[in-house]
Amino acid sequence: MQASFSLSLQTSYQDLVETSLNLRSTEINGQPVLRIRGDRGYWYDRYRVGTDIKERYIAEDSVANRARIERADELRQDRAAIEKRCSELVAILRAGRYPALDQQTGGLLAALTRAGVFRLGGTVVGTHAFRLISAELGRPLGSTTAFATGDLDIASFEQLSLSLGDRVDPDLNSVLTDLKFDSVPGLDHARPAWRWRQSRGTALVEFLTPSFDDDESVRNLPALGVSAHSFLFLNYLIADPIPAVGLYRHGILLRIPRPERYAVHKLIVAARRPDRQQLKARKDILQAEVLTEVLVEDRPFEIETAFRDAWSRGKSWRVHLDATLQKSDYLRENLGAFRDG
Repeated sequence: MQASFSLSLQTSYQDLVETSLNLRSTEINGQPVLRIRGDRGYWYDRYRVGTDIKERYIAEDSVANRARIERADELRQDRAAIEKRCSELVAILRAGRYPALDQQTGGLLAALTRAGVFRLGGTVVGTHAFRLISAELGRPLGSTTAFATGDLDIASFEQLSLSLGDRVDPDLNSVLTDLKFDSVPGLDHARPAWRWRQSRGTALVEFLTPSFDDDESVRNLPALGVSAHSFLFLNYLIADPIPAVGLYRHGILLRIPRPERYAVHKLIVAARRPDRQQLKARKDILQAEVLTEVLVEDRPFEIETAFRDAWSRGKSWRVHLDATLQKSDYLRENLGAFRDG
């Protein structure tokens, strides 16, 4: 296992995440209001445009988010200093060889962030999330084929997207078109596209959403203004995501899955791959092995809890998890005991 980044670099990264969250709070210009839906609360920025009253979604209610919202006026006055601090921290981390975004990915994620994709429930999944998890864990995760992809996958809950009552601005079709991406038409041409491919390259952007039944069809995400392909088990991955910052310019505030959920979900994904995708299945297993090695050493409670949670969810979950454990001696030795009890 590769050594951890220095404690000072790990501290700088956590400082960058917190400072970036503060920077986002400087965008609140009106009166924050709390809307309760079911057992959750959602904060909105309520402001006037001419004679109209508008509401812009801010974030889900939490102790930390509420504290930042309460300090919005103070933070807004210090916006220039906060942005400068973000830039300084990014420079420190890049100099220390912390995982950074390449120019193409950074520009794409910055444009999606400005449109509101991650504010409105989007979560980066797939290999780009794996790279960002490296920063969260403070560990280099190795220069392996597990890193080799130009694809960007973004997932969001359909019900959340329906209930927020807000929408990206500008719309993602225009954002991606400006970045030289073309929509990839699906079988149903009446639905908005859920995939975009770079006109002069190989990069692909895909939008995904959880399915809660056997119908893994294309569904709408109104807040993002796109459709998304639905997949079983994806709800486990993107539940309770964490903030992350991509190292590009003064930092890009995103959301990623929790590392332990990512590792366990990869076991399920690998088992579900058809025969023609066995190279991808091997990459899934490799990512799970690399992450599990770090988590067993640094966060053993989290990886055990995550695996036991997935194992307890039913027969189909256990079948997929066990199938992948049988393909990896390392995973079976380190996670297999959690199948009992």
